[in-house]
Amino acid sequence: MKIGFYSPLPPARTGVAEYSFALYRALRQLDSVELNATQADVFLYHLGNNQLHRAIYEKGLEKPGVMVLHDAVLHHFFLGSLEQDRYVDEFAYNYGDWSRDFAQTLWRERARSASDARYFEYPMLKGIAEVSLAVIVHNPAAAALVRAHSPAALVHEIPHLFDPPAPVPGYEVEALRQQLGVKPGTFLLGVFGHLRESKRLPAVLRALRGVPNVQLLVCGVFASSDLARALEPELNAASAIRVGYLDDADWWRHARAVDACVNLRFPAAGETSGIAIRLMGIGKPVIVSAGAETSHFPPGTCIPVETGAAEEDMLADVLLWLSRHPADAVTIGAQAAEYIGRVHSLERVAKLYRKYLRDCYDDK
Repeated sequence: MKIGFYSPLPPARTGVAEYSFALYRALRQLDSVELNATQADVFLYHLGNNQLHRAIYEKGLEKPGVMVLHDAVLHHFFLGSLEQDRYVDEFAYNYGDWSRDFAQTLWRERARSASDARYFEYPMLKGIAEVSLAVIVHNPAAAALVRAHSPAALVHEIPHLFDPPAPVPGYEVEALRQQLGVKPGTFLLGVFGHLRESKRLPAVLRALRGVPNVQLLVCGVFASSDLARALEPELNAASAIRVGYLDDADWWRHARAVDACVNLRFPAAGETSGIAIRLMGIGKPVIVSAGAETSHFPPGTCIPVETGAAEEDMLADVLLWLSRHPADAVTIGAQAAEYIGRVHSLERVAKLYRKYLRDCYDDK
């Protein structure tokens, strides 16, 4: 079986690229795989919610195959790739002609789309779900969204993969903490990734105000210059350590340097965070937003906090607990690493991909 593989790949600055490169290497051990193949027995497409995936989306419509939804909300993708009339037509195709006026409103107010919950409540998945031979997702929330848009779609849930990094000596990690200015005995909390409104950084900063002996490492690039300017005073007041984009090796060094990671997502887009999987995989406790996207993690492998009015108080309580009881943080991290290593291993995930690709090939 020959697999045609379509995805952004490194050096593209996206988690989908890193994921796909690891999967591509693993699948090549099991079958024939060709990048951007014009002919194949079955095509595998990786789709995210940004313009790096525009040609992949179009290819998936032209030559249907197995579509991997790394984000189960494509609304922002269409806002960025379509003109107004085509956007309204696509919205109406998903939700009926009665929705055209509402779609016009959403188009006019699209400047709010990064944080406005309305844009996350309409994922616009019908077109790609209806034509694909199968759709692969990483969590129950994404599976439910696909089926709501296309009840006949064949949906497979495959855990987000974990590709372990090379070991880093403990003395290097300690040297990095010193270089960052982390005082001995300080609990270092990390926020990693593209810093969008949905990462809830303002809520994290407010929760930290009443928690002593915790320092914040913000590792990533702001998706919006407006958000960066708005948060500048709070980041300065919190004495946050800020680091921009890092290559893969340095990213892993900084990930190992933190005592815990906060990885909130609201509004959620049906995605499984590759950052959460990475941090859990190396034994770090990860604080996540409670919801269907994280419901498949067993108790004791991560720390969910509620979204909404209770979010900041719960987050402050969790941070106070972890900073006062670092042994509990270590225990949660160890349980996370065991679970991720067993369920999300690259070898296991690649075999699941091969099975579902083979099923589609055999059913042709």
